[in-house]
Parts: sequence; C-alpha cells; structure tokens
Amino acid sequence: MIIKKILFVLSLMALVGASYSINAEPFKAGGAPGTQTIDGYNALGPQVEQPIEFPHYTHANVMKINCMYCHTYARRSAVSGIPRLDKCIGCHKMIPEVRDRPRIKKLFWYWDNHKSIPWKKVHDLPDFVRFNHERHIQRFYFQDKRPVREVCGYCHGDVANMTTARRVKAISMGWCIDCHKKDHQISAVNLKTTNGPNDCWMCHK
Repeated sequence: MIIKKILFVLSLMALVGASYSINAEPFKAGGAPGTQTIDGYNALGPQVEQPIEFPHYTHANVMKINCMYCHTYARRSAVSGIPRLDKCIGCHKMIPEVRDRPRIKKLFWYWDNHKSIPWKKVHDLPDFVRFNHERHIQRFYFQDKRPVREVCGYCHGDVANMTTARRVKAISMGWCIDCHKKDHQISAVNLKTTNGPNDCWMCHK
C-alpha cells in the first residue's frame, strides 16, 4: 500500500512538472535574485557565503582552465567532486606574485594548519533525487564534443563569469523533464536526435 501511494505521488508530480515549459538552454538564468515563482522553476538560489571567495572568473574565464581539471570526478562519477587542497597549492606555490592576496593567504593558512577548506554546497538536491554527472558529461562533452563551458552551463549557468558559484537554474523536476523532452542530436556527426529517459526510477531510486 505504501509503495502504491509513493508511485501515485511521483506520477502526480511528473504530470504537474511536465505541464510547465522551461528554457533549458545554457546561460539563461531564472528570475531576479531573491524572487521565486509559485512553482519554484524560476527561483535563484541564495548567495552562499564560502570560506574563501573563490574567483571562478579568473580560473575558468581568464585562465581558460577546464571545469574538470578541478571537478575531476564529473566525468567518471555521479558527483563532480571538490578538488583536494593540495591541487590548489600545487598551482599556487608556483605563482609567488599572488601570495600576498587575501584569498591566497587564507588558502595557505588552511594548508599550513593541515585543515581542509569547509566549502558549502551550492547545487544541493533532495536526498531522494539521484543525478549522475558522468552520464551527462560523457554524452554532451565527450560524445557530442560540445564546449565544456556550455555543457556545464546547462545546469550551472555561466560559472566562468561568476566569483563564488550561485545557483541560477531551477534544477527542479519539471525543469529537468523539460530538458529530457528536447530533441538532442546524437553526436556532432550524426544528425539523428534522441531524448532523455522519462522513467521515474532513473532519478528516484
């Protein structure tokens, strides 16, 4: 009986979510900061205060560093991962000209005191939702050969123009369903299209 009720609720949520249409193209933010529509699709996430104001703009835009250099698990795991502190230090110990900047001083403070940086999650999903980074990265970046900034931008927005990351996409069920309903070209050389799965159990396991 409980399982039947759960299935009924999930089916109802799917119908409600599918009744809205959300633009899932990259770099399209929702409403203004702090606003939220009744369905939550155009909501922006809160400005999460991080222990270090990490400048994504400098790394991803100016330096052109691939997102997966730091978020190395994205291509092979369900989660994207946060880089270990020694990866940050490995680069910054070779750049003495920025050692006196407040952010870098704080970075080395954590290193010298043998502490990990307590980063806070920005794109946090409910525990009953299962999202797999690997499947999306392998399809759109490695198979379709799309630019990494575009691929990551579908869900995360144009992070390369941000300092600390902020959620700018709805990442709600209806928003995900809308993207899965779109016709995605199979590869850069194959003009045939396909859709994402619409089975409830793909995301709710």
